[in-house]
Amino acid sequence: FVSETAAALCLSAGYRHAGDSMWQGLTLFFALLPCVLVQLSLVFIHRDVSRDRPLVLLLHLLQLGPLV
Repeated sequence: FVSETAAALCLSAGYRHAGDSMWQGLTLFFALLPCVLVQLSLVFIHRDVSRDRPLVLLLHLLQLGPLV
């Protein structure tokens, strides 16, 4: 999960360097939208299970939620 996001961000940086803004935008959209959806779903799951909510929320904001 983390390596796939890192690879998409590197690819997006390559598109930016080449001046291809359409592909950069699409790459960022398709890389970040799944991250947001996964984090939202895991926050709702952990809300029901966990008692240490601030730590779990911080881990999700740092994109470490799927590793928990």
